[in-house]
Amino acid sequence: MDRDALASFLRRRRENLQPSDVGLGAGVRRRAPGLRREEVAQLATMSTDYYTRLEQRRGPQPSTQVLTALARALRLTPDERDYLFRITGHSAPDRHTASTLVSPALRRVFDRLDDTPALIISTLGETLEQNALAVTLFGDDIGRRGWERYEAYRWFVGDAGSRAHYPASHHPQQSRALVSGLRAAVGEMGSTSIAGELATVLVARSDEFRILWEQQVVARRFADHKTVLHPEVGAIDVDCQALFTEDRSQALLVLTPRAGSDAAEKIRLLAVVGTQTFGS
Repeated sequence: MDRDALASFLRRRRENLQPSDVGLGAGVRRRAPGLRREEVAQLATMSTDYYTRLEQRRGPQPSTQVLTALARALRLTPDERDYLFRITGHSAPDRHTASTLVSPALRRVFDRLDDTPALIISTLGETLEQNALAVTLFGDDIGRRGWERYEAYRWFVGDAGSRAHYPASHHPQQSRALVSGLRAAVGEMGSTSIAGELATVLVARSDEFRILWEQQVVARRFADHKTVLHPEVGAIDVDCQALFTEDRSQALLVLTPRAGSDAAEKIRLLAVVGTQTFGS
């Protein structure tokens, strides 16, 4: 582990970021450029003391989990993320697997979306980021573990509540979209990748998935229009726009109601009540 290289790299990346780059307010006048150490620590979900020791060449070797959190907090590119791993004595993550490191370009747009539901997903349908309105509509999917991290698994095998977010008449369309998207991912990542493993698990556990999988449909597609069901406010009609990274490995999904519509009023109401129930 090269402590000098790590300290210099962290400090320079922190100084090059502005609060607006990470969705923070500028606050009081700053004496030094960039983010404060405590802000980076907060974004990476670690103590300020631990992060400070890394910048002061006094810290222990960070784990890969810590490095991933730092890469996310500092908005590192894949090349910068790989460098961070290598100077700390770790192998760089395999880029041929689905990346959980959110694209800095997508994050800059995402951080500015607070009045409409928005989420960032990986090529396998793993939720990487959700704003508060997306959590209100779909629940918190970021903390899921194992196969439950992937939307296709939750839809066909796991969490039965996944289908409750959409009207029953929309289920066949959603099923086809998930299967065709997973087949596209397997084609890109290979049959021995996590995408291939997920497909194998779903073929064995879901007859519906197996029948659709055998149809050999390949596509990355998101419905232009969705009807989302919320237990408190009912059906919400939204348009779905997808912004992809250059390699199409991640997508920012933005759900927008039409101006002046009943759906717009419902989303404004959800922004107020959040995840509370009206009964409470």
